[in-house]
Amino acid sequence: MVAGFVQGISGFAFGLVALVFWAWVVPPSVAAPLVVGCSLLGQLLTIRAARQGFNLRRALPFVVGGVLGVPLGAWLLPHIPQDGFKAGLGLLLLLWCPTMLFATNLPRIAAGGRLADAAAGWLGGVMGGLGGISGPAPTLWCTLRGWDKHAQRAVFQTFHTTMHTLTLTAYFFSGLLTAPTGRMFLVAVPAMLVPSLIGARLYHRVSDLAFRRFVLISLLISGAMLLLRAVPRLV
Repeated sequence: MVAGFVQGISGFAFGLVALVFWAWVVPPSVAAPLVVGCSLLGQLLTIRAARQGFNLRRALPFVVGGVLGVPLGAWLLPHIPQDGFKAGLGLLLLLWCPTMLFATNLPRIAAGGRLADAAAGWLGGVMGGLGGISGPAPTLWCTLRGWDKHAQRAVFQTFHTTMHTLTLTAYFFSGLLTAPTGRMFLVAVPAMLVPSLIGARLYHRVSDLAFRRFVLISLLISGAMLLLRAVPRLV
């Protein structure tokens, strides 16, 4: 319910929020496809919220970069410690997000064009293949671009819908979509349905500034949760 609401109002972060709860009670083999499946459903449920700012020319570089980055992340997966990767990402979010929240005038980056956007998408794809965390890089980049909330959300949802579809397809062919995952999906979907739609409705009532703050606070909390889960294992 909480993850559905956050995704409904922000357009991302279902997995990072849901895993705060599921990591304690759901085995990883079930949690991973469950997160991707519910995230994809949430994106489709709230897709109307993104249509006002949808621009294929703006979103396409992120998607292409992400598709190219996923294979590299998957290749790096066995070579990079997961807990070290997540602790490093959590620390980065804990340092960077408060800086952006309290800055009176955020730097607005206009340089780089579509190539820079593709690089942000590529980094998100690598992180998605490596640890299932594709959102922070393109999300932070869109914030630095200075786009309004409709443009940002349209990019978020286009990018994540594509990444989740590819990942879920890979899980299907690798046999990870098992009966226990299906049963948990039937439990999770009714719980997230109404909160997702409420979040999407509230999205239309927030200002650009409030939306930016909500996105950064969501990333900040996600970073804290990543750090809390990873550091005890590293120690």
